[in-house]
Amino acid sequence: MTVRVGVIGAGMIGQDHIRRLTDVVTGATVTAVTDIDPARAAEVAARVGAVAPATGAELIASPEVDAVLVTSWGPTHAEHVLNAIAAGKPVFCEKPLATTAEDCLRIVDAERAHGRRLVQVGFMRRFDAGYRQMKEVIAAGSLGTPLIVHCAHRNPTVPESYTSAMAAQDTAVHEIDVLRWLLDDEIVSAQVITPRATGMRFEHLADPQLMYFETANGVRIDLEVFVNCQYGYDIQCETVGEKGLVRLPDPAAVGVRTAGAHGTAVPQDWKGRFADAFDTEFREWIAGIAAGVEPTGPSAWDGYAATVITDAAVRSLESGGQVVTVDMKPRPACYGGTS
Repeated sequence: MTVRVGVIGAGMIGQDHIRRLTDVVTGATVTAVTDIDPARAAEVAARVGAVAPATGAELIASPEVDAVLVTSWGPTHAEHVLNAIAAGKPVFCEKPLATTAEDCLRIVDAERAHGRRLVQVGFMRRFDAGYRQMKEVIAAGSLGTPLIVHCAHRNPTVPESYTSAMAAQDTAVHEIDVLRWLLDDEIVSAQVITPRATGMRFEHLADPQLMYFETANGVRIDLEVFVNCQYGYDIQCETVGEKGLVRLPDPAAVGVRTAGAHGTAVPQDWKGRFADAFDTEFREWIAGIAAGVEPTGPSAWDGYAATVITDAAVRSLESGGQVVTVDMKPRPACYGGTS
């Protein structure tokens, strides 16, 4: 079976995923592309032999579309995901699932009413080989009970449009999702502290930020978010247990000895660091659709949880560093909960 995918949003990430579905993943073809810019949609669609419907709703309703990929502007995500659920079509939504917790819950409720999972959210780190190995080690129990997690998320630079709240909403959200998954535990509180600011930032931005989270089982997480570190895109994660620790490996790179120094290259952006994870993410999504099974990646509930937790982090930042309780609804049984 070839899965016919319609793509809503033909910007940078949309075009990268179209390339992935066309050139990397087997069993998929892009049959429709739409965008807020009709000319761009038409150009991208023509490149892969697809049509360019005028709207997302028209694309979702097309009999030539089996599954929907949403890579449009964040505030439009909820509308497109809800339309895909109503049409009974699998939908992959790049993060965020929605920009408000209320819209995330609308999606959760719609999916529950439909009776089976259709939604997958684009948190690609769960598909990274290093994180998957960490998950296996923690689950095996050889480290004992997890106690502490140390993380860092560093970018070389960010544009002037990047705001202090985006450190949680756009950057730390990846750690928030992958740590909930790694620990099989829920985050119940958030605190954000701002140390001395780097002089390499735009004046309006609080950078770096130190984020502290606590889970329901008492695990303490510290996360450094530093988005103007200058030297590269650097992702670090270390889980400390009662009997040992497990650390995320750095990406494989050759060692170079020259001019009296020995070093390895540091990735410069997220696309290079997580290219394999993106490929795996889409291979598994397409294979699941072809097999007629529910998606196993991050769910609509995971999208809701990430939004609620980042909201708490932003409130802590805006309060000057107060500890903020995460106000999350009980998890429904269809997502592994008890309600």
